[in-house]
Amino acid sequence: MKVLLETERLILRSFTAEDAENLFQLDSDPKVMRFINGGKPTEYNTIKEQVLPKFLGYYQKYDRFGFWATVEKSNNEFIGWFHFYPAVENQFAVELQIVNSNEIALGYRLCQSTWGKGYATEASIALINKGFLEWDVQRVVAWALTVNKASTRVMEKVGLKLEKEFVFTESQLPNLQPSERIIAFYGLNKNQVL
Repeated sequence: MKVLLETERLILRSFTAEDAENLFQLDSDPKVMRFINGGKPTEYNTIKEQVLPKFLGYYQKYDRFGFWATVEKSNNEFIGWFHFYPAVENQFAVELQIVNSNEIALGYRLCQSTWGKGYATEASIALINKGFLEWDVQRVVAWALTVNKASTRVMEKVGLKLEKEFVFTESQLPNLQPSERIIAFYGLNKNQVL
């Protein structure tokens, strides 16, 4: 197991095959999944056969980019994940033509019990700083549904700037109402902060 980085309260580490249950518990919470797919839980077999292998596959392709299991330092409890990877790896974003090859996508999914504790902000700042200062990342992007105010607030707190909004079709996000399908796209260039 590789540790990517540590913050004051968190450890971001590589996923292992043993994390299937952690991912299943995370994706079984309708509130966690609310702005992903309308609140539908992910089946355990899907986690074990599709999601986790995809996460693990990033470690074969990249030394420092991918999906990172996140645990609290104080008790080693799994609280969710962060991703930090080339944005063109996100097929959804590529199909929508919203990302470029020089961009690194930042994202996160955390257990409901940790919401409001500042963990998303803490780890996102650490990832952005590591990317800009150590990994020669030139641009970080992130996106979320505009109705997901907690997520967009994190993006703004860490310095990302709203660049554009666009609307998903019903076929792209069938479990959400039309007013909920608006995506906010944020970005930050290295030269804007250093």
